[in-house]
Amino acid sequence: MKLSIIVPVYNMADHGKLEFCLNSLVNQTISDYEIIAVDDCSTDNSFDILKNYEARYPHKFIALKNSENLHQGGGKNTGLRAAKGEWISFIDADDWVVPDYYERMFALAHSTGADVVGCDYCLVSSHTFEATDRIPNNKLSQTGILDDEKRKSLILDGGSLCTKIFKRQRILDSNLFFPEHIFYEDNAVGNSYMILANHFEYIPEPLYFYYQHQSSTVHTFSVDRCEDRRTAGKLMIDEARRLNYYEKYKSELEYAFTLLHYQNTLFTYMAQVKPAKISYVRTLSLEIKDYFPDFESNTYYMERTNPEERKLLHMALKSPLAFYIYYRLLWGYRNFRGYLKNYDRNTSRCK
Repeated sequence: MKLSIIVPVYNMADHGKLEFCLNSLVNQTISDYEIIAVDDCSTDNSFDILKNYEARYPHKFIALKNSENLHQGGGKNTGLRAAKGEWISFIDADDWVVPDYYERMFALAHSTGADVVGCDYCLVSSHTFEATDRIPNNKLSQTGILDDEKRKSLILDGGSLCTKIFKRQRILDSNLFFPEHIFYEDNAVGNSYMILANHFEYIPEPLYFYYQHQSSTVHTFSVDRCEDRRTAGKLMIDEARRLNYYEKYKSELEYAFTLLHYQNTLFTYMAQVKPAKISYVRTLSLEIKDYFPDFESNTYYMERTNPEERKLLHMALKSPLAFYIYYRLLWGYRNFRGYLKNYDRNTSRCK
């Protein structure tokens, strides 16, 4: 078996999302592959759809069901344990790929000897194969036999796991299973998937379609989602220590942790969670001090974080109360400015 495509599924039955994804997979131009779709205790008829595909494509479609809801990481783990392919691919159940997606990925793997191959993706809000909003997912400078500089770059800008294929044996040898019961599971193990490879290649074209809708993980914010980000950040560091690359790439991991666990979580929490609490700001500040007390002097942090954000993050470290008050005043002012602009624009249309 050449390839196992793993699709974790949870409540994807409405608006034809699941069928569009699966149709793009069953109609791939390669022949030697299996699709392992894992239902994670959906409350809609997603599993019925999977069973229907299994009946229609018994030679290449396997429908599995978790006994409890484990989130996407659990679905991926179930698929990994059942997989028989030499290569592994993960596809989100509301996304899709071009018909020759795997043919092109394998052609590049075979011509170069790569053990990981990736591509770009595009953001779409309708079921289409017209690639309009291309998002570069990697860099050509990261490709080839991996040395320390390329591995550092992959920690900083590794891109999505969903747009890549991986050798299954390497995943099993390093025990690269995903955390369960949380979102952002890829953040916890993504570095290991990339930097433990020997050779990475990349197609700078959008062959993967990332469907944007309101129930997407990136569009759904809550305290629980913020907690999952914190957990994923801690697990990312645990993984680096478990696999003995923490010390070698500590500076890159420090920045990756700061961005995920502290910076993005703090600003997402303050902007999206109602009501935001000072105690949560204090908890985040204490944790970043515990893990990386000198993160503000990190070279990547200085280069990649804009001065206003650095100012706010420093304020949160020194005084969560001062940060909370200042951020609320700043946020309120910006909202008021936005209201005035919209008011002026709407008023001018009535004249």
